[in-house]
Amino acid sequence: MAHFTKLLGAGAVIACLSGAAFAETADKDLGPDTVVATVNGTEITLGMMVAVRDGLPPEYLQLPDELLFNGVLDQLIQQTALAEIGEGMMTHRDEIALEVDRRAYLAGMLLDYTARRAVTPETLQEAYDAKYAQAEPTREFHAAHIIVPTKEEAEEILAEIEGGADFAEVAKEKSQDGAAANGGDLGWFGLEQMVQPFAEAVAAMKDGEVKGPVQTEYGWHVVRLIESRLGAAPSLDEASEDLAGDLRQQAVEDRVRDTVAEAEVEKHVEGIDPAVLKDPKLTGAE
Repeated sequence: MAHFTKLLGAGAVIACLSGAAFAETADKDLGPDTVVATVNGTEITLGMMVAVRDGLPPEYLQLPDELLFNGVLDQLIQQTALAEIGEGMMTHRDEIALEVDRRAYLAGMLLDYTARRAVTPETLQEAYDAKYAQAEPTREFHAAHIIVPTKEEAEEILAEIEGGADFAEVAKEKSQDGAAANGGDLGWFGLEQMVQPFAEAVAAMKDGEVKGPVQTEYGWHVVRLIESRLGAAPSLDEASEDLAGDLRQQAVEDRVRDTVAEAEVEKHVEGIDPAVLKDPKLTGAE
């Protein structure tokens, strides 16, 4: 939709002149099939305009209603005029592409519908109970670290800290990741959020202890466990967003699996070289 900026510019000019037209149509019974323009006899409807608006990035939706209305209408007028010419130039490849797009749209529509219906107060409560009602409390950790490229550097830093240097100040000076600015503070986390063997090292530490060097794929760490605690289960309100995402994803996966399993699928690919997809004769490149 990058080109929509230019179309809105044209719409802004029209918006200055069209106030009366909006007032005259305000009392009409409007619906998705209400015709707002024609291009060589081809109708453009309010439903089409809504479909375009729904596909716009969020920043466009902040525009004044009249400016957005005219920008969307101008875009559809331009597309309709160009499409009339393009339709006469269509190749078989274009027909195939349109059919693929149609199937993708219909499949996406079904999966959106499936995802929306998956989340209800009842299914959220059931998911919450299944995940948290009988769950054992898990331990959470608040730690800081200093990360450097070599084991030798980490050993020198550990010796500094054991000799009385302030962990946070050393982290600000020498640590080589984004947490350095905060004195290496990583905040609270569960062990599953951290890579091994970092997580394993933290799990074995006592509050206030400093340990190192610990090697991970990111470098060599000197770790300080500030404190740990047993984490309480989140409330339903706190967990609802994550649970809803899980419900939607599971519903979509189930729908895809079950629909394909119930469909009569026959593949006719025996003897076809997979490299044929690169054949320029099939793509219309030649």
